[in-house]
Amino acid sequence: MSQKPAIPKGTRDFLPADVAKRTYLFNVIRSVFQLHGFQPIETPSFELSSTLMGKYGDEGDRLIFRILNSGDKMKKADLQALEAGHLPKFASSLSEKALRYDLTVPFARFVVQHQNDLSFPFKRYQIQPVWRADRPQHGRYQEFYQCDGDIIGSDSLMNEVEFIQIVDTVLSALAIPSFTIKINNRKILSGIAEVCGEQEQLITITVALDKLDKIGQDGVVTELESKGINAAAIEKIKPLFSLTGNPKEQLEILSSYLSSSEIGLKGIEEVKFVIDTASDLGLKNGKIEFDVTLARGLNYYTGAIVEVKADNINMGSICGGGRYDDLTATFGLSGMSGVGISFGADRIYDVLEELNLFPIEVNSSLKLMFANFGAEESLICMQLAQQLRSKGVACEVYPSAPKLQKQMKYANDRIAQWVVLLGEEELKNKALVLKNMKSGEQTVISFEKFVDTFLTLN
Repeated sequence: MSQKPAIPKGTRDFLPADVAKRTYLFNVIRSVFQLHGFQPIETPSFELSSTLMGKYGDEGDRLIFRILNSGDKMKKADLQALEAGHLPKFASSLSEKALRYDLTVPFARFVVQHQNDLSFPFKRYQIQPVWRADRPQHGRYQEFYQCDGDIIGSDSLMNEVEFIQIVDTVLSALAIPSFTIKINNRKILSGIAEVCGEQEQLITITVALDKLDKIGQDGVVTELESKGINAAAIEKIKPLFSLTGNPKEQLEILSSYLSSSEIGLKGIEEVKFVIDTASDLGLKNGKIEFDVTLARGLNYYTGAIVEVKADNINMGSICGGGRYDDLTATFGLSGMSGVGISFGADRIYDVLEELNLFPIEVNSSLKLMFANFGAEESLICMQLAQQLRSKGVACEVYPSAPKLQKQMKYANDRIAQWVVLLGEEELKNKALVLKNMKSGEQTVISFEKFVDTFLTLN
């Protein structure tokens, strides 16, 4: 019995047209990183579980795809932990490896492992897939690509400014007409927890605040209550839900709110510098907003937090990142501050599709197709095609000689820009017909002049 073909939910196949568009997207991102002096690296698709676990908070850890041990390693499973009901410990004994959840934690491991081979500050970009056991939905996949850039080994706030410039340049180059770059600072969130008397519940508060746009104010309050945040602290947090005004006005209000918190005031100072400097340098299509509820939910952020959304599109964040000061310390290298941004390539792809922003020429990978009228004619076509390819022209000869209608349909499906017709009459006259598939115009060109003539047309 034949098996019905299927792929796991949250994954996708990509047809040639899809791959062409994705390649275009990756190339735009790659080119901007390179213009800013970033260098490419790659890391394995899977890491040791110990490298990943505990770096993303409880919610993130639950979304990590674990790889089941095989062979004799299965015999090392901790059955005593299972009998004692310690399921996380038992699960760890079954899985020594896991698919990477993001590119940042593996990057921190990479930096520590290769520190003697790198020059700091080290600017890297990386374009590779990651995996999350999340519930598949519109714009959210279990396998997706991240396009990350990081600067590590420098605590200068000019790095945050540079990343805002990079985001603005990339998304503007992709012709996204309007997008919002939201910024916050983990120090501000720490200050809020301090002012509320809940310093030990910082993670709980930030995770709840980060869900404000998804579950609303009442949902955030309910979550805070369920996590044991006292009523007085929640009342102090509530005014932050409706903080309004431009960034300068909001930061002034927060300065008063956090007047007793040194770390909170430090966060305000950092945010103000980044916003003011980026605004002075100017942006193309993006606008900067301060969002006190922005938390991104990842434990390793210590300073700036950035998230980007396309305006007027029903889509989650398309870019995100922030400052992390302690991440490499978990692998034994302290004092190595870093900051990074991650482009969500799959979500950006969906935005470009929805707004019909992919250039038409992206799918025009086939410059010219030679129609096939028979063995003698196709041999000449293959010789001409060989000459064109040596000049960098993408072309092909149709492999058999069916009716011309079928061959022309193929040329249209491939979005070929030109078609060569070389039949019995053309063979006799040692000339061929070059057809422009867009205008329909046809030109007769001799065999000996064809290659040079065609090159002048392109």
